[in-house]
Amino acid sequence: MTVGIVGLGLIGASLAKALKAYTTHTVRGFDVDAATTQYAKLSGIIDNDLPFDALKDCDYVLLAAYPQANNDYLTKAAPHIASQTVVLDCGGIKREACGIGFAIAKQYGFTFIGGHPMAGLHRSGIKYATEELYQNASMILTPPNTEDIGLLERVSAFIKSMGFGSVTVTTPAEHDRIIAFTSQLAHVVSNAYVKSPTAEVHRGFSAGSYQDLTRVARLNESMWSELFLANRDNLVYEIDTIMETLAEYRKAIAENNREELQALLRDGSQRKERIDCEHATH
Repeated sequence: MTVGIVGLGLIGASLAKALKAYTTHTVRGFDVDAATTQYAKLSGIIDNDLPFDALKDCDYVLLAAYPQANNDYLTKAAPHIASQTVVLDCGGIKREACGIGFAIAKQYGFTFIGGHPMAGLHRSGIKYATEELYQNASMILTPPNTEDIGLLERVSAFIKSMGFGSVTVTTPAEHDRIIAFTSQLAHVVSNAYVKSPTAEVHRGFSAGSYQDLTRVARLNESMWSELFLANRDNLVYEIDTIMETLAEYRKAIAENNREELQALLRDGSQRKERIDCEHATH
């Protein structure tokens, strides 16, 4: 097969490296930064570049740029995409991407599926790409029709050939609702947490808890601001929820209310244990 990849940053270049490492597919790539595309060719990350006239030969096209760049590319490239091609959008927000992608695919006769590889690093760019990034990771799919089992099985097999361990199928709206909690809120909290003046003098006083909570504080502000704003309704809900919960802890501590504080802590601990147990049985 021939696979085209649009966007050769951490996500796209890691997809390319995984395809080169674990499959025999031909990999073509495009990045708006011509130097990045040239580097990818010279280093063997891709076999060749991906002009519009090469799209007709692609069995899959993976959109791995920023969300708006993915949308813009698809709008321009659509007339060149063949009917047998599956376009998989790998951006972090799915409602807008799928709204645009489903409509364009229907107009031009190819297949569009929303996707989200659940893996990443706190660093960005092609130089940090690795073929092992997706080992045993989950890929979320938001197809136009969840009842097309044949298509989902075919795409799932292709995805797992790159090292992904599982595939989760959902709707674009449900994806965005849950990802606001599991990913976006965590990045907001981590980024805000390190703004305490105490962070400047933490050395010698911090261990695993600090490292865990600050791991994603260093982020690509251009990409994440785009993702946050594209999902602002869901993310604002999650921020409001955690602020209300934190206010309960603050009140109990400020009022020296040990009984209430213990109840809050016990509830959180029990919820974590219950959630982990539920996930372990699935």
